[in-house]
Amino acid sequence: MSALLIAEVGSVHDGSFGNATRLTDVAADCGADCVKFQTHIAAAETLSNAPMPPYFKGEPRYEYFERTAFTEEQWRRLRDHCRERGVEFLSSPFSVEAVQVLERVGVERYKVPSGEVTNLPLLEAIGATGRAVLLSSGMSSWAELDVAINTILRYRSRLTVLQCTSEYPCPPEHVGLNVMVEMRERYQLPVGLSDHTLTNHAAFAAVVLGASVIEKHFTLSRLMYGSDARHSAEPGEFAELVRGIRAIETMRASRVDKDDLRPFKEMKQVFEKSLVTLVDIPAGAVITREMIGVKKPGTGLPPSRLPDVVGRRAARAIPADELLREDHLA
Repeated sequence: MSALLIAEVGSVHDGSFGNATRLTDVAADCGADCVKFQTHIAAAETLSNAPMPPYFKGEPRYEYFERTAFTEEQWRRLRDHCRERGVEFLSSPFSVEAVQVLERVGVERYKVPSGEVTNLPLLEAIGATGRAVLLSSGMSSWAELDVAINTILRYRSRLTVLQCTSEYPCPPEHVGLNVMVEMRERYQLPVGLSDHTLTNHAAFAAVVLGASVIEKHFTLSRLMYGSDARHSAEPGEFAELVRGIRAIETMRASRVDKDDLRPFKEMKQVFEKSLVTLVDIPAGAVITREMIGVKKPGTGLPPSRLPDVVGRRAARAIPADELLREDHLA
């Protein structure tokens, strides 16, 4: 089964509906399965004096969320645009009120952001919808994650747990692919990776290890304003992510029979070697090791026959530098 590849736009659109539709178009062209946004309602999720994250000091969070928020009608139009482009519309809610908005807009599933894992009222609101859930685990302990998963599963939701490291950017040594594997064993649930690294290497490795979901931050340019653009994949990088993952999935799904040599018939004849005469061998002469060499092409007796050939008599005269054949041997 193919992994779900999510282009995480978040708020990279910077409050521009035109940017949001353009980002959707480009992500779809790159091969994304799903384009994910973030539904922020400032008054419902943050105090006006809440601190800014260390990686973005451009403006106060409350003002940023207010300025970049979309109306419910804009969310509907964006949902419709995603459908027109053949990608799933997804948005992470950061409050119960945001869940209510997205329920009215219409979504197939929810993505719980890493910072909301301990927000049990939000998890309960999401679980109560009965929709599939992607749970990001970036800043939670095992104990916190246990509670979050049990909370969601009480509602019989289809749940996928994503390993995530809440560092921007995330260095290779902090990706935690071992944690993703441990999550699958611990919870017996599908797992994936929300990747904050600056390359595609972690995502490729995660798919090899069985990730069913890959999420990667996406931007038109890392020079765009905002909290996430500088740590996001640009279109060429995301397109390569898609191509690479689909190629890896093909490799994993395609079993090769090591004993089926039909594809190599011509190559074996060209590149392998055969037994050849190094000197003229008279008819009836006993063939010695010094008379026989190993040279291309591989259309004569194989080198493995050498012990069988030495000590035999020549059925007829054999000139030097000729491929040995069965009819040469008495």
